[in-house]
Amino acid sequence: MKFLDQAKIFIRSGDGGNGSSSFRREKYIEYGGPDGGDGGRGGDIVVEAVDGLNTLIDYRYLQHFKADRGQNGMGRQKHGASAEDLVLKVPVGTQILEEDRETLIADLAQIGDRVVLAKGGNGGWGNLHFKSSINQAPDRANRGLEGEEKFIWLRLKLIADAGLVGLPNAGKSTFLAAVSSANPKVAAYPFTTLHPNLGVVILGPDTRFVLADIPGLIEGAAEGAGLGTRFLGHVERCAALIHLIDGTEEDVAQAYRTVRDELEAYGEDLAHKPEIIALNKIDALSAEEVAEKRAALSKEAGRTVLAISGVSHAGVRGALGLLWREVAKSRGILSPDLDDVDSFGEPMAEANEDGWAP
Repeated sequence: MKFLDQAKIFIRSGDGGNGSSSFRREKYIEYGGPDGGDGGRGGDIVVEAVDGLNTLIDYRYLQHFKADRGQNGMGRQKHGASAEDLVLKVPVGTQILEEDRETLIADLAQIGDRVVLAKGGNGGWGNLHFKSSINQAPDRANRGLEGEEKFIWLRLKLIADAGLVGLPNAGKSTFLAAVSSANPKVAAYPFTTLHPNLGVVILGPDTRFVLADIPGLIEGAAEGAGLGTRFLGHVERCAALIHLIDGTEEDVAQAYRTVRDELEAYGEDLAHKPEIIALNKIDALSAEEVAEKRAALSKEAGRTVLAISGVSHAGVRGALGLLWREVAKSRGILSPDLDDVDSFGEPMAEANEDGWAP
């Protein structure tokens, strides 16, 4: 299924049905009088977040949505039926924006969240409605009110607990494949990942979280270079970020700073989220090179740097343990002490013997 996280659609609610102007004329009934019924209400346009969807591809080829109009009123005091609402189903995490793409209408962050975007027009009154003691034979009937119409934008922000960021070819997809059942495309060239991927990391029966891998950032992404920052919205809701730096880069400190600058330029508090920094691809480095590059990264970032390998899984356990701790904090869960024990229940000291983990 093709991934699509933005779509512009046109919506129009249903018009109200017209009122009826009718008079009762029956044999043996001396006084007939008006008996025109009211028109029915037009259908609303409703958007609802449902489970089982993770893309807006349904709105790529069908972009115009119009609800039915209400039924017209009829004689013999018969009111027209109201039209059914038109419900548009979207993935959880979808934001609805005005045509300017800036004004937020609604944020559907939970299953079952729904919002009425356009209300159907009211039905017109029939002439029965206008009958009075001084006007016993009104021939007036109202037309139904018109529905509302407008263009809106749907923008999907995937619901993930933690996010992977880094330069292209930093090994994010390899890491995701190593810690979950996801099968993202992995290749030895930049921009292999063209759309976000999700994986569920299972650490135990009641310990699991969703990890998002987004396309890599490059310098100038905030101005649209490369794939730009379009996909950073998918990690806005994350509790923590894991920042992977390619250990084979000549200047790992500059690689770290490049991504940090783009996160700060993007805004939305991404630069202030808890961040776990990891020097990746240590399987391709000597112990001396790992120590040297970790020191350079620590100096640049001002914090401890993990050393991991998505290929050999070295140091991965410690990284997942730190990620789970941040996710548990965001969920309000009283998690175990992960300073001494990693997420797989093994002492983290074992990972320190070869110097790959802090």
